[in-house]
Amino acid sequence: MMTRSSLSIILFFLLFSASNAEHNARTERISGSAGDVLEDNPVGRLKVYVYDLPSKYNKKLLQKDPRCLTHMFAAEIFMHRFLLSSPVRTRNPDEADWFYAPIYPTCDLTPTGLPLPFKSPRMMRSAIQLISSNWPYWNRTEGADHFFVVPHDFGACFHYQEEKAIKRGILPLLQRATLVQTFGQRNHVCLDQGSITIPPFAPPQKMQAHLIPPEIPRSIFVYFRGLFYDVNNDPEGGYYARGARAAVWENFKNNPLFDISTDHPTTYYEDMQRSIFCLCPLGWAPWSPRLVEAVVFGCIPVIIADDIVLPFADAIPWEEIGVFVAEKDVPELDTILTSIPTEVILRKQRLLANPSMKRAMLFPQPAQPGDAFHQILNGLARKLPHDGSVYLREGEKVLNWTAGPVSDLKPW
Repeated sequence: MMTRSSLSIILFFLLFSASNAEHNARTERISGSAGDVLEDNPVGRLKVYVYDLPSKYNKKLLQKDPRCLTHMFAAEIFMHRFLLSSPVRTRNPDEADWFYAPIYPTCDLTPTGLPLPFKSPRMMRSAIQLISSNWPYWNRTEGADHFFVVPHDFGACFHYQEEKAIKRGILPLLQRATLVQTFGQRNHVCLDQGSITIPPFAPPQKMQAHLIPPEIPRSIFVYFRGLFYDVNNDPEGGYYARGARAAVWENFKNNPLFDISTDHPTTYYEDMQRSIFCLCPLGWAPWSPRLVEAVVFGCIPVIIADDIVLPFADAIPWEEIGVFVAEKDVPELDTILTSIPTEVILRKQRLLANPSMKRAMLFPQPAQPGDAFHQILNGLARKLPHDGSVYLREGEKVLNWTAGPVSDLKPW
């Protein structure tokens, strides 16, 4: 429990932090390999062939529902657009290192804007059947040199409820492919060992429009806006966010250091820029756009999601820019955060202020060097050259085309 004297100390810290920042370097680059990897240029290190698929797999879905361009799963659309004009694209499939199938599996939205994953397995299966029939490249590796963007809650398990996603597992036809996905959790059936974990889409132009002058002090200690309970889908509580969000509310709703609420004000982006710590707890899945927003707005992300695999973890030094709190330790959150030395907080803020850190989390239009598009390509380039074992003998089959739920086998 926070005492009055503790609160006075923290308020003093806030003022000290704001004034001290004026006398410190505003940015700091991560030294060594992490900083080098973040700034890698993938051009010249790989060639990607983009399959020319019928528009029913991509553009027609977007024409039917333009909301797909702005939701947190939109990376599948913008990655397609980026690759069409990228210098890594080759029109000669015989010289390609990687093959990309432009499919928009999350562009099937409810009236409230949530993606329905139920058609996605049939859509993927249909596209792979077309690719394997019309081009020779899938059959020689059964997809081991192909990549797919699958930004669903639980990736290519294609369900938004974890229990059912685990039961489904990764779509059998994608089990040799490289999956580019927002979902990341260690030792989970929905994360393949070779997957590339990416940030969810957050609108760069909208965020840019809400920037405030950097000299404005960060006068909010801890900030969070979002659900604490999901009464519609988890009426008894405890299952949603494994109880972590409920614990935040129950322990800190009256704590003056915590600016937390279910309200989503018009000043949300500005408030994050006025905050020192931004809570990034799991929800139904371990990831959320708050992670992107926190990094972009220089608010130290407090990551509450056990075993999470974070975006581009081989390039972004999450341990150095964020704070990790175990789900079981949420009741001690105030003690944990107020115990962090001032110099540690200031260094995290300087690292977050580095433009390369922010760029790596965004999918801007047009693309910029070092952005999330380029980090994905860097991840693919680091997997080259392909091991000889990915190539199958003529006529050899590894994947089971009839595996999975019967509903997945219906035509799409």
